[in-house]
Amino acid sequence: MESMVGSHRLLQPVYAGKNVFLTGHTGFKGSWMLAWLQSLGATVKGYALPPEDADGIYNTLPETFKTQSVFADIRDKQKLTDELVAFQPDFIFHLAAQPLVRYAYQHPAETFDVNVTGTANLLEAATALQHKCTIVVITTDKVYHNNEVLRPYTEDDRLGGYDPYSASKACAELVVDSFRNSFFNPNKYAVHQKAIASARAGNVIGGGDWSKDRIVPDIIRSLATGATIPLRSPDAVRPWQHVLEPLEGYMLLGALLHQQPLLFAKAYNFGPLPEQHLTVKELVELGIGYWGKGAWQDVSDPNQPHEAGLLTLDIALAIKELNWKPKLNNKQAIEWTLEWFKHFIETKQSIVLQQIENYEALCNNKE
Repeated sequence: MESMVGSHRLLQPVYAGKNVFLTGHTGFKGSWMLAWLQSLGATVKGYALPPEDADGIYNTLPETFKTQSVFADIRDKQKLTDELVAFQPDFIFHLAAQPLVRYAYQHPAETFDVNVTGTANLLEAATALQHKCTIVVITTDKVYHNNEVLRPYTEDDRLGGYDPYSASKACAELVVDSFRNSFFNPNKYAVHQKAIASARAGNVIGGGDWSKDRIVPDIIRSLATGATIPLRSPDAVRPWQHVLEPLEGYMLLGALLHQQPLLFAKAYNFGPLPEQHLTVKELVELGIGYWGKGAWQDVSDPNQPHEAGLLTLDIALAIKELNWKPKLNNKQAIEWTLEWFKHFIETKQSIVLQQIENYEALCNNKE
């Protein structure tokens, strides 16, 4: 496993030596964030279910990164509260979720329970903390009432959700707003010392994601075996982005919220630049080009569960207020993703920390 030699100049001073409570740390995005926070010098306590994928990111990390790892359910409110209060975090990042659209069609009540009640459990637990704590809740780009119009969605657009997953995440946003008003009201910050924001990003790609019914794992499994890549919705447009892009946004939001809690306690979109949105088939063709071989076929079924055909995000607020901006274009995002998988398939070694270091170099060069 490679070592880190540099750290993001804006993030390290904020997170080094701080206690960060990270839910969902065994999942795809959570494991990447665990690695990044640890490399910045934070003390991270993770709370999540055990990792599902033997070859996922979590199992490739150094054991020293996982010393405070609690395997438990976000719906176990007493356990969650006990672990949170015992840790006394300076920051909370809430990533634990049931994240799959098609799984939610099969298990809608479970999805609502995890994504809505789980969020409420975490925020109620945070009310027991008696010190300053900054909270960032991660939802999704799918929280908007999606009419599939060409205009990208802004943070002020109506929340909604056609399918159970999207609706559950929109409900989670309402939970955040309710706790912000009722328990963590910015006007009473001096009393409670809690600041809470939400981050909306989706269609995240990157190495180590082996989840069922996601496009990158489908691409990898097919390319690795020589099979044709099946595409359910080849013409669907999504705000694809490499996993490190929104993670930088989450941590930057957390840092600014910690420093100026009255200014940044709101929702922010994180996604690619407008010209970087791609259809599913365009994403796959970029992947095939990088891999050097492969083919895809349309396997769309009129009876398959509904998934939106068009979804784009307006990231102007994050650019203006957080000074956050994507560093990778869509071609680089898929290349970085497939580079991780190709290296792992060939060597069984992860390049998570190497890619974090490379991304930090991009961040530092653009400051």
